[in-house]
Amino acid sequence: MERAYRLPLLLAGFASLILGVGGGLARLGLEVPVLSPASVASHGFLMASGFFGTVISLERAVALRAWWTYGGPLFAALGAIAALSGAPPLYPHALAFAASLIMLAACVKGWRMQRAAHTFTLGLGAACWTVAGAAGLAGVATPELAPWWIAFLVLTIAGERLELSRLLRRPAHAQPLFFAILLALLAALAAQHTQLFGAALLALAAWLARYDVARRTVRERGLTRYIALCLLTGYVWLAVGGCIAAFSGPRDAALHAVLLGFVFSMVFGHAPIIFPAVVKLAVPYTPAFYAHLVLLHAGLAVRVIGDLAVMPAWREVGAALNAAALALFLLNTITAVIRGRLGRG
Repeated sequence: MERAYRLPLLLAGFASLILGVGGGLARLGLEVPVLSPASVASHGFLMASGFFGTVISLERAVALRAWWTYGGPLFAALGAIAALSGAPPLYPHALAFAASLIMLAACVKGWRMQRAAHTFTLGLGAACWTVAGAAGLAGVATPELAPWWIAFLVLTIAGERLELSRLLRRPAHAQPLFFAILLALLAALAAQHTQLFGAALLALAAWLARYDVARRTVRERGLTRYIALCLLTGYVWLAVGGCIAAFSGPRDAALHAVLLGFVFSMVFGHAPIIFPAVVKLAVPYTPAFYAHLVLLHAGLAVRVIGDLAVMPAWREVGAALNAAALALFLLNTITAVIRGRLGRG
């Protein structure tokens, strides 16, 4: 029965992605069709809570198979609808806060079932989203919420990578070092210390690149190599974003290096695995997947150079290329799903 509402929730998350990207392009002054004027002002909220909040909490709900956990993606999607409707900020933030509390409770349940480093890290990520929701309710502006949203996404991804790589043998100092990095990251958030936050992201990128199984699987073929390249290139962008923040570089460059270069690389890499698990739709691998991955990185390189060199035209071109990469990702994924169903038929 629960499969019947997984797909609508997933589609609601991707609707937030499309409208959020359109709002972001409009904020840069590009002429794009914006279905809701509120999507321009709510760009960050739609991406962090509307898209990622919905999709990640849906993934957690599917993994735990408890009916109440579906309240997380439902409230996150409703929060996006409230933001797009132009409702006062109190309402979308209240719904996002409710979604984050449910996801945090789901992560606590997961940790009680399996007390491990990866379940603890997933819980920390959910707690960062909860803090962002509470701060939004208190009237904190979006720029101050962004580091907590970043921590939510980065820690969630780190936890998932720990889970998938937990059978690897690591030196005895690897896990204490990982938790030391997490402690530095949380301390930087609490102190609102941008340079320390950037340094912690850089250290986390180095740790993940060193100990992730992708270092081995990149030698394989097909889907396995594609996923590994998504991961490894994502770690490069996480390091770039950390370096820019650590040396007080342009905020836009640091944000998008992490959120586009790192987070969306992970989305591209994990989509062929997560889609079948969530909505039971196979996403057969095709080399065409490299097209949206290469376009994402090329566009982001142009955007970051434009930010660092103070060339607005480059930043606009890079943003347009990134939007095209996300559109191509959706197109390639839908095409793969259709091909998979036709092949199975």
